[in-house]
Formats: sequence, C-alpha cells, structure tokens
Amino acid sequence: MAETNRFGLPLLAAAQAQKHVTVNEALVRLDTVAQMQVRADDWEVPNAVSSEGEAHVVGPVASGVWAGQEGKVAVFVNGGWIFLTPQIGWRAWNSILGAEIVFDGVEWVRYAAVVAAGGAATLQRVVEIDHVIGAEAVSVTTAVIPAKAQVIGVTARVTSALTGTGVSSWSLGVAGAGDRYGSGLGLALNSFARGLSGAPVTYWADTALEITPDAGSFDGGSLRLAVHFTELVVPRAV
Repeated sequence: MAETNRFGLPLLAAAQAQKHVTVNEALVRLDTVAQMQVRADDWEVPNAVSSEGEAHVVGPVASGVWAGQEGKVAVFVNGGWIFLTPQIGWRAWNSILGAEIVFDGVEWVRYAAVVAAGGAATLQRVVEIDHVIGAEAVSVTTAVIPAKAQVIGVTARVTSALTGTGVSSWSLGVAGAGDRYGSGLGLALNSFARGLSGAPVTYWADTALEITPDAGSFDGGSLRLAVHFTELVVPRAV
C-alpha cells in the first residue's frame, strides 16, 4: 500500500473497496504523530490492558507483541498494536518522564535542546524536588545537582511556611557558597526564590543544596526546589 513520506499515512488506491478502512487508519496515525504524546519510551512489553490510542516508544530489548519493534512508536488501535517508524527530528511528550524526547535518526534522546547526526546532544533539564525542613541550623537536600551539570540557576517556592526561633529570612546555595542562589528570602507560604548563577556554574560532582537561616535555627517548613541546568552528551561510539 502506498504511504505518505513523512508520517506513513496510507493512501487510497484508485477504485479501492472499503475506503473507510484506509482513511480511518490514516486518521489514527495522524492523531498519534501530530502533537505526539507517548506514555513512556523505555517499556519493552505493553501492559496486559491498554487503552485505545495509547502510544509508546518501544524500549531497547522488546519482546512479545513488541518484539523486533525497538525504537518505533507503538499505538494501540482496535485491540492491537500498529507501529510507526520515526524520522529524524520527530518529537514527543513523554508523559511519565514529564519531558520531551526527540529522535536523532538512530535513537530517542530525552531532554534534548539540539542533537547532531553523530549522537552528540545538548540537554536542557529541570530537576524538581520537595524538601522538608526539620529542626536544624542548616537544612541540606539530597544531591539534586548531578555531576557535570552546568547550572543556569535554582528556583524555589515555600510550600509550607518556614519557622524557627530567631529566623526572619533564609538563604539558598551550596556548601561554601550558602547564598549563591538567593538571600533575604521570605518565610511565608508561596514566597519564592529565582536565583541565577550569574555566569553558569559547572558542578563536577553530585551536589546538594543548602538552606540557611539568617539567624537562629529552623524548626519546620517545606520548599519545592528546582535546579535548571544544561548537560552535554558526547557523540555515540563508532
């Protein structure tokens, strides 16, 4: 059956019977690839029960009904799966990941701002965490900044008012630079920080954020913290 070049939509043949079958399949494919959203890009077998129109990028070692379809877009239609072959530059929203993925001609790349033919890529990411502050002089998060990340800035939102004896404001930073991303910040619910690095700062090891009171010590509260950063991916092996 003849298909369109970009999306592989089936074309009607002259004097074709049951034209609606071909037209409906073309509409289903178009509905999938336009503003594409997939549930995941790393599953290797589907759920036992899938919903009509559900789409995935098939994972790297697929089996069962997805066997041999690695990297293709699988769409559940009329009780079965159809598979679309991606072209370079296709993009999709990965709903589980909460981020965009792009096909570079060989593989799907997460968080890519730009990709090159040889596999090199520039990634733009935001890692967001919720952090609870206990009774402490300085509150330290998990190592939320990954090694080799070039951090553009860190933002924060107070999700539960920060409290503590003698505390009237707080600073946001890292070990050795406790106010790199803000100081004199508010304690009340929905107070926020928008801290830019000035010049982007590269962190060579996994790094935690630090929340420091201006005086005294904390005894409670919570923050939603987001690290905004760039990562570099080297060209793929040859």
